[in-house]
Amino acid sequence: MTTMTDASVREFKMPDVGEGLTEAEILTWYVQVGDTVSDGQVVCEVETAKAAVELPIPYDGVVRELRFPAGTTVDVGTPIITVDVSGGGAPADAGTPAVETAQAPATSQDPVTAPAPAAPAAGEEKPAGRQPVLVGYGVAASSTKRRPRKGPEVPFQQAPATLAVQTELNGHGPAATEAKPRPLAKPPVRKLAKDLGVDLTAVIPSGPDGIITREDVHAAVAPAEAAPAVPAVTAPVPVAPAVPAAPAVSYDAARETRVPVKGVRKATAQAMVGSAFTAPHVTEFVTVDVTRTLKLVEELKQDKDLQGLRVNPLLLIAKALLVAIKRNPDINASWDEANQEIVLKHYVNLGIAAATPRGLIVPNIKDADTKTLPQLAQALGELVSTAKEGKTSPAAMQGGTVTITNVGVFGVDTGTPILPPGESAILAVGAIKLQPWVHKGKVKPRQVTTLALSFDHRLVDGELGSKVLADVAAILEQPKKLITWA
Repeated sequence: MTTMTDASVREFKMPDVGEGLTEAEILTWYVQVGDTVSDGQVVCEVETAKAAVELPIPYDGVVRELRFPAGTTVDVGTPIITVDVSGGGAPADAGTPAVETAQAPATSQDPVTAPAPAAPAAGEEKPAGRQPVLVGYGVAASSTKRRPRKGPEVPFQQAPATLAVQTELNGHGPAATEAKPRPLAKPPVRKLAKDLGVDLTAVIPSGPDGIITREDVHAAVAPAEAAPAVPAVTAPVPVAPAVPAAPAVSYDAARETRVPVKGVRKATAQAMVGSAFTAPHVTEFVTVDVTRTLKLVEELKQDKDLQGLRVNPLLLIAKALLVAIKRNPDINASWDEANQEIVLKHYVNLGIAAATPRGLIVPNIKDADTKTLPQLAQALGELVSTAKEGKTSPAAMQGGTVTITNVGVFGVDTGTPILPPGESAILAVGAIKLQPWVHKGKVKPRQVTTLALSFDHRLVDGELGSKVLADVAAILEQPKKLITWA
């Protein structure tokens, strides 16, 4: 995203590096004012609510200004860097902010009272020197001439709302007015609200990502219908005694640290709260002997077709879940609240929960159900290594259908995982431990683990969830079922 400010200066705006993201935090600048950049060169790294992404500049030139320091959260569409593409070199004073640069030549106007240049009167020449632009100051005047418009010239008068927005962007304080965000709702829900006379801006959403559902609209109608008619003349109502305000919570700044909630942590919190209070979760457990699976893992490590690939228990657990989904395809679905439909997925994008320094992310393997065991091993290896490096792309975290979370790596037996939004099931794998187990009528030490399957009870009945979990356990206990059932 670029903007032409004059013939030689271009502004690079914060792009939407995900799907509908509204902001990103600048983590690191790789260039400084005065540096020469080339087309495709990475100039900074930003963190969105989904991943850390490096941003390349789309043209050659010299860095004139870095609009924001590292650590700043910037809205999508806001210019973050300006580049002089004329080849004239660095600005005269690289260390001077652009706002101060503009104040010296501003002799024909007051920069405080007139943040935007006024149109010149008839016969009056435009003031020389640099003029304030939409964001920041200090852009050299353009030498290009525009073709005159046809018809009488109408003096430009800036609307108050536009002036307020420009004032805020130029750093002169908050805008006087703020555009009201459009409520999120699907077309059928909007039609329902229109038919019932409900203002969607006044409805409290309960759907994922703040989407208004049919139930929200009906809930907004119910109080209005149940409210009794207000009489024309009412008796004086006694004023309730004022409730004392809750005492302010005190914090020990010397022994406590406050960490801003942003980026991946903020997105994870919103997703988990939305999922936990939208989808009715049910979790089932099974303890299984995986001794034969571990033996098969050791044998596969010696297979020439799997040389150089990640071969571990997670690989066979993933394959077992994919086979179980193939035998019980209705588990691979999602709930469409707005249209009151169950969406059956005829593909499996297998999510793998990964703990990273920036927080929990769930990238997924696209079309995992179509991959052979070597292909699945390669995809798992690439997914894990990319996540550890913090280079997972936003696209890799979109469109998951079923997820695996391996909490056993932390030494715990199992857990009750929360569904990623839009998915119907998530399998938690506990630690594999040597335990006494009845095997062939005798108590023997065996490798045992506990599996937990959480599912959305709106579309997955107990029978279906139990069958899927039982199939995964049966495969891990008898890995030859990977052949007989596949």
